[in-house]
Amino acid sequence: MKNILIKNGCLVDPIAGTEQVADLYLAGGKIAAVGAAPAGFAVDQTIDATGLIVAPGLVDLAARLREPGFEYKATLKSEMAAAVAGGVTSVVCPPDTDPVLDESSLVMNLRQRAKSLDLARLYPVGALTVGLKGKEITEMAMLDEAGCVAFSQGDVPIADLQVLYRAMQYAANFGFELRLRPEEASLVNDGVAHDGPYASRLGLTGIPVIAETIAVAQIVQLMRATGCRVHLARMSSAAGLDLVRAAKAEGLPLTCDVSINHIHLADIDIGFFDSQYRFDPPLRAVSDRDAIVKALNDGTIDVICSDHSPVDDDGKLLPFAQAERGATGLELLLPLTLKWASSQSVSLPQALAKITSMPAKMLGFEAGLAVGNRADLVVFDANAHWQVIPERLKSQGKNTPFIGHEMLGKVKFTLVKGKVVFA
Repeated sequence: MKNILIKNGCLVDPIAGTEQVADLYLAGGKIAAVGAAPAGFAVDQTIDATGLIVAPGLVDLAARLREPGFEYKATLKSEMAAAVAGGVTSVVCPPDTDPVLDESSLVMNLRQRAKSLDLARLYPVGALTVGLKGKEITEMAMLDEAGCVAFSQGDVPIADLQVLYRAMQYAANFGFELRLRPEEASLVNDGVAHDGPYASRLGLTGIPVIAETIAVAQIVQLMRATGCRVHLARMSSAAGLDLVRAAKAEGLPLTCDVSINHIHLADIDIGFFDSQYRFDPPLRAVSDRDAIVKALNDGTIDVICSDHSPVDDDGKLLPFAQAERGATGLELLLPLTLKWASSQSVSLPQALAKITSMPAKMLGFEAGLAVGNRADLVVFDANAHWQVIPERLKSQGKNTPFIGHEMLGKVKFTLVKGKVVFA
């Protein structure tokens, strides 16, 4: 490993909450010193970060890499390249691949392939039930040994609460965390958009907010009964966030995240059936979007994720109701987080905490700039403007509702384990 000097950068530490212009010294894949060089430090490589921000690498809690099974949409290589291009050094992938990540060998193989690419770090989430069918609980202990950081159903909710109850008991006994999409499937049916006036005018079948709130209420009750740690993935409604806020006030071990898309968009942005705006959960009312922003500001929402879901053109160039859900997001996580921070006058350390130190804490490591921490870093120009042009994205998935939009904040360097993996 090279000894690297990152010179004259503005060091932003989301854990300490500080910003300072100083030099940063890296050795052995870790941060060796801040400010002054350690004794005997010989510089092998210098990165001039004058006028740039130096921060811990981004940690994305929800990024579908589409491999194995969906390589026609994206490959592990293309999406890990997209990750480091976006400053993301740690990627958490859900288990809804094909085959599903419900066996140790599949998890170990995926981790090994990611390691061989030598780009971002990969953290797989194991399947909660065999085949994600919601009937038989997986061998979570074995999946944990294989490297799974949590357990999830992806976007396939468990219909049988007895199964979920037993899964939460199992997880609580071992100290495992469950990551659950709060959605009552029987209230979704064939819904494709938020159940409100706008969907009615477009003639789209709606998904009511109670599909989320009923699921949250059930999960909270089961948490009380089992003591299981739960992370709620991609909250979308004001009413749902009120329930989360109350559960946290009660002291339950509950955390949650929100997709970067739901911070900036609402159902009215669908326009005339623009399938780029089809998501799961759906974009909800403007009042819900405003409630999400408020929940980010007051700490109810712990983490912002990209909800990266590469979709090919064949999946998007369809009528809205038939179009595939999701969008590329790894390369947009940083600028869209900065956009939220700017609009709400949130400090840079506080904003970056939502995409660095807070998700990192859930994975069991510190994403700060203290000596001894891992040298997973992003160096970016907070004042650089760039336009989202599909052909310039590293991701194999080129579809996003932000096509053509101007972004502020451009990654210049990404380092993983003290090595430059993007420049």
